[in-house]
Amino acid sequence: MSGDSGPHLPLTAAQGLRYGMLGLPLAFVALPLYVILPNHYAREFGVPLATLGAVLLGARLFDALIDPLIGRITDRLFARSVRAVLAWCAAACVVLGLGFALLFFPFTREPGPLVAWASAVLVITYAAYSALSVAHQAWGAMLGGDEAQRSRIVSWREGLGLAGVLLASVMPALAGLGWTTALFMLALLCGWLALTTAPRPITAAQHTVFDLWLPFRRPAFRRLLAVFVLNGIASAIPATLVLFFVQDRLQAPPSMEPAFLGSYFLFAALSIPLWLQLVKRLGLARSWLCGMALSMLVFIWATQLGAGDTVAFLAVCALSGLALGTDLALPGAMLAGIIAEAGDRGQSEGAYFGWWNFATKLNLALAAGLALPLLGLFGYLPGARDTGALNALTVAYCLLPCLLKLMAALALYLLVIRPAQRLHSDNKNSESGITHHAS
Repeated sequence: MSGDSGPHLPLTAAQGLRYGMLGLPLAFVALPLYVILPNHYAREFGVPLATLGAVLLGARLFDALIDPLIGRITDRLFARSVRAVLAWCAAACVVLGLGFALLFFPFTREPGPLVAWASAVLVITYAAYSALSVAHQAWGAMLGGDEAQRSRIVSWREGLGLAGVLLASVMPALAGLGWTTALFMLALLCGWLALTTAPRPITAAQHTVFDLWLPFRRPAFRRLLAVFVLNGIASAIPATLVLFFVQDRLQAPPSMEPAFLGSYFLFAALSIPLWLQLVKRLGLARSWLCGMALSMLVFIWATQLGAGDTVAFLAVCALSGLALGTDLALPGAMLAGIIAEAGDRGQSEGAYFGWWNFATKLNLALAAGLALPLLGLFGYLPGARDTGALNALTVAYCLLPCLLKLMAALALYLLVIRPAQRLHSDNKNSESGITHHAS
């Protein structure tokens, strides 16, 4: 099988494209599964929000729990050969494509059997998605490099992922779910073929000991993961509720939904090169902090919107998309740096990204499993127009994410930026002392 042997630094555009291409279908599938599916089952099949929240919570929690195990399997496959990883990815692509189709085209519409069907297929589909995404992330982290290089590697993956999200945001409305499914399957095939010719990472020796809990013995990983979880929940809640907000709070026509979602992800993609320039000046952590601040300002503004404010909400989508660029490109690059600094590169990326994806899935599970039932508890139902229900929707969509994002920003400063400042200061003082002693 053709492909470059070993990492290439700096990564060329062609190499970045071949590695990052699989990010397109992985992101393509995420938007229908996490944003469109809850709304689709509630409105098309009449599944109650509480039931839907329970199904999504259960499936996502199970998916999150198996991610660390998938990470360990991934490390073993990388230690065996890159060819074994590619075979694993091919199998995951087949299962993921079939699972996606079966979710949106179920064999039954009866409430009871439909809920059981969705639960089973969600578990299988999520597992395949996890297997593919952990392998892809670990592959990129093994390519190594400095902060700028790591951010470029992640940016190729996430930038092409945003192209996938843009396609997913417009395809259901423009061409229907059938053509959306066909395009997704084609993108999966192209992504896997591109990966077979991507730069090859340097992998571990056969005798490597695979330790599932190794990442948690690294204090830097624990601190970064805490920030990532808080920030992830803050982002997952509006992602789960955006279509409800658009349809009921803004009362926007269905034809506007692709424009809202498309502008959000388009501006996220356009923002990545700008954030990479800021990384060169401020570093990864401080640039991420700037993105969090922008996101909070935008969602505070969104609380003032009401029926008919579609143009203003387009601006909200564009500006929050700019902030999203940091969430996509920077945390993964920071994690790759932690792996390298701990001396674990080339042998434990699967374990790290297994737990990383566990946190991601936990965020999404909590967002669906808590936000949807709470909205129902406070009187909101799809199609509601009374003031109390719409205010509850606004608080859940706008203010709750702001509170969580503020907590994430404080954690980033106190747990990541401050310790790095102290370490840098201690190193300078130590170097100054050595220089003074030598003189």
